[in-house]
Amino acid sequence: MSILCGVPIFECVYCIGCARWVWTRCRYTAGHDSETWGLANAEEFEPVPRLCRYILAVYEDDIRHPHWAPPRGYGINPDWILIKRTYKDTQGRVPPYILYLDHDHADIVLAIRGLNLTRESDYAVLLDNRLGQRKFDGGYVHNGLLKAAGWVLDSECEILRELVEKYPNYTLTFAGHSLGSGVAAMLSMVVVQNRDKLGNIERKRVRSYAIAPARCMSLNLAVRYADIINSVVLQDDFLPRTATPLEDIFKFIFCLPCILCFRCMWDTCIPEEKMLKDPRRLYAPGRLYHIVERKPFRMGRFPPVVRTAVPVDGRFEHIVLSCNATADHAIIWIEKESQKALDLMQEKEDTSMEIPAKQTMERQETLARHRHEHKAALQRAKTLDVPHAYTPPSQYGTFDDEGEESSIRSQAESSSSFGSPDRSTVDETWDELIERLFDKDEHGHMVLKKQ
Repeated sequence: MSILCGVPIFECVYCIGCARWVWTRCRYTAGHDSETWGLANAEEFEPVPRLCRYILAVYEDDIRHPHWAPPRGYGINPDWILIKRTYKDTQGRVPPYILYLDHDHADIVLAIRGLNLTRESDYAVLLDNRLGQRKFDGGYVHNGLLKAAGWVLDSECEILRELVEKYPNYTLTFAGHSLGSGVAAMLSMVVVQNRDKLGNIERKRVRSYAIAPARCMSLNLAVRYADIINSVVLQDDFLPRTATPLEDIFKFIFCLPCILCFRCMWDTCIPEEKMLKDPRRLYAPGRLYHIVERKPFRMGRFPPVVRTAVPVDGRFEHIVLSCNATADHAIIWIEKESQKALDLMQEKEDTSMEIPAKQTMERQETLARHRHEHKAALQRAKTLDVPHAYTPPSQYGTFDDEGEESSIRSQAESSSSFGSPDRSTVDETWDELIERLFDKDEHGHMVLKKQ
């Protein structure tokens, strides 16, 4: 009898707990993902809206007579478009793309469009993956996207090498949206691993911008390549957040809110520590830029704020239950909101060409902050025992200048007297070196550690 009397109490406690969990999960908003990140500045975020317009230009049949140009236009000189590949040219191995020589910004841009819902070949690329199927540089990557990137590099290798050698001061930028973002991210990694194919191009000249990125690489690669890969996410975008097999998503494309809701509840039950321990789990690549423009329980859009970081844990692990989860994936909205955010940054910073010394100082502060965040992310990955999360052998390419590169190289050479240094100790400070090599005895004197 006493047991039967306790059943209603147990049911009430269970229902209250479930209701509290559902309420907490429904209150979770995209702002929680990046609330501890730093704010991006205008100089580092400037390429994003421009590259969004370049990607949009791929959709046009004739760029000289555009039909869907954004309010500011594409900002493209048709005479500088060197290559325009269509589905007929790529034979379905990769989405259409253009190669654009941007003399105004000293940039060689390869822009790739996103998924075409009417093309089976795009689905074939996107669904060509199984958990742990393809290894790359000590980690795991999306098999179909890596093959697509390899096809692009093999096809355009000659002209890219000619451009890189002809314009030694130009950067090489790969940009893409959705499906194209994964190909662009893979391209930057393949180029860095095969720099001899492009005339031994320096790592710091290569960069990638993944707009609304697909989860395409394991955590160790996402952190290690954060110096060259940048991912841009608008508010509640579902694709960078879900590790659900893409086959399941597009199998139920007409009931996408249902599967997203189910996956949201399922991911909440999995401890994040377990996610990080799985070396095969794929993540959004590189440094993350999160555009936040809506607040919980408030109507309408607010002035967008862009936060950036190189996170290890908390890298968009949970889907947001929002009616905008699919709308925020659209390249048109991302271009509009990123341009609005950039305009607000420029107004706030009031960047003027009249004070170049101040601009140089701000640029150096940005570079130092990025290097510090990248190093902290690598150390955090080591703390969490993320496999192969070592410091890359080359310098922090995209954000370094020649002076710092030579000083670090000389530091690495001078440290060779202690033996061949580990990759993770090349950027070691004097305090860290002393702490690693020396101990204090009972009298407080420094003594060399015994092997």
